[in-house]
Amino acid sequence: MNNEEKLYLFNGKRQVLIVDDEEINRSLLGNLLENDYELIYASNGSEAIEQIKNNKDTLSLILLDLIMPGMNGLEVLKQIKSDFQLKNLPVIVITSDRESEVESLNIGASDFIPKPYPQASVITARINRTVELSEDRMIINATECDPLTELFNREYFYRYVEQYDAHHKSVETDAAVVNINHFNTVNERFGTDYGDMVLRLVANKLMEYVIASNGMVCRSEADKFLVYCPHGTDFDDMLKTVSDDINSRMESNNRIRLRIGVYEKVNRDLPVERRFDRANMACDSVKNSISGNIGIYNSAIHEKELFDEQLIEDFREAIEKNQFTVYYQPKYNVQGDKPVLTSAEALVRWNHPTFGFVLPSEFIPLFEENGLIQKLDNYVWNEAAKQISEWKERFGITIPISVNISRVDVYDPMLVETFKEIVEKNGITSDELLLEITESAYTEDPEQIIKEVKDLRELGFKIEMDDFGTGYSSLNMISELPIDVLKLDMQFVRQAFSKRKDTKLIEIIIEIAEYLRAAVVAEGVETQEQMASLKEIGCNIIQGYYFSKPVPPEVFEGFIKEKIYAEC
Repeated sequence: MNNEEKLYLFNGKRQVLIVDDEEINRSLLGNLLENDYELIYASNGSEAIEQIKNNKDTLSLILLDLIMPGMNGLEVLKQIKSDFQLKNLPVIVITSDRESEVESLNIGASDFIPKPYPQASVITARINRTVELSEDRMIINATECDPLTELFNREYFYRYVEQYDAHHKSVETDAAVVNINHFNTVNERFGTDYGDMVLRLVANKLMEYVIASNGMVCRSEADKFLVYCPHGTDFDDMLKTVSDDINSRMESNNRIRLRIGVYEKVNRDLPVERRFDRANMACDSVKNSISGNIGIYNSAIHEKELFDEQLIEDFREAIEKNQFTVYYQPKYNVQGDKPVLTSAEALVRWNHPTFGFVLPSEFIPLFEENGLIQKLDNYVWNEAAKQISEWKERFGITIPISVNISRVDVYDPMLVETFKEIVEKNGITSDELLLEITESAYTEDPEQIIKEVKDLRELGFKIEMDDFGTGYSSLNMISELPIDVLKLDMQFVRQAFSKRKDTKLIEIIIEIAEYLRAAVVAEGVETQEQMASLKEIGCNIIQGYYFSKPVPPEVFEGFIKEKIYAEC
């Protein structure tokens, strides 16, 4: 239960736990507080811990006697403050020992009540004030903090960074992004509860380190944390300290790997968000690095940043002036004596007026990040549908074309309606426009994907799972997916022929596809040997440079003419 939910429960009497081994003391405090609070009791430390855990979502305060047999009050307090779920519960300790008062406050007690007891009004005033302060803090946390880790959320973190700058004008600072490598696989393998536990561990250790360095930290999103600290902070040591602490608590096969991107000596004329964008770019630069886990924002990354900004700025004009061109890569059925053209995949290319041909790997991930990908996808879908219609009219045959659905598209409530309008507008049938969704999109949010896919299939669209072999699909999940085609990832196909066990794996995948009544397409096929081997093990649809690279429509028409000639 987060702070916001807990506050909602506080619509009646606040609950107080009184912990004391002497019944007379429990009665004295109980008589004093019973009109204003709901009271529960514990007579020893072990009973107190049990009560606290059972009532952690409703407790407003713990009154804790320090001198008790067995588990004493200090031990109870230490256990409370070391438990992530309990540490924010306010505790007032009761003691006659001045040194114990100081030690309790250092451990995390909110206040103390001395023995012998002071006037009743003093006791109630301290209790009421502690409860009020705790609830005030909860209200602040509910708006400023991430409920899972209790770190600042991004919005308030940015505000505190601005305040820090205003009060530390002469201090040079670094902005850093800390990320957990392949965190999605942690959730997939061990479940979200385990993933949440990992996030809390990272947050706690990171906060401990950063605060000791006079810095600030927040959880920005999912598995991403932002750090703002004085320049000179040892990020190598930070990475090692946090990683070692987390992994020491885990089994060897569960260990995590962190990476950090740093924008050093930030330019404070830049908005705070922009500073962390630069740190994030540095973090991404070591995403797939084997040798290093720390990326520093440098001139090369800066040039890439300027290049990306220019592409984003030019996007609208590029759409309006038809700078994007749809190329087509043929797919062939190799089951018979001669390969037969069966369909094609639409792949977008950008002939930029300044940069020339820009690689899809440079602009597609960029547009996925900022939302432009939906407009580009829509452009490609319409162009492909028009091309199907045009070729059908000119050549009298249908060449189905597959188009990609990005992860962002899946969450568009108008997705199904959009495809329905596209096929109707261009006079084609829904089974002529094939829809590709990557395996990773399925594994990220299977429920949403399955819903959209079922709706599309009801309209007659055929669905292809693209890049199969790159994700972490379970056999159980695959059996539940409403798909018509499995497309083997090109890297998976190429590596298969260097490892016998991977070739066997392709055979198993083909058997699974047959069971699901789904076709199998191997993309990325480059050689006669690869094509022959795939044909031998039952993969009959081939796509790749062995037949052709992606080509413009006028070149692709040559393949159509060859097909027509061969069938005459």
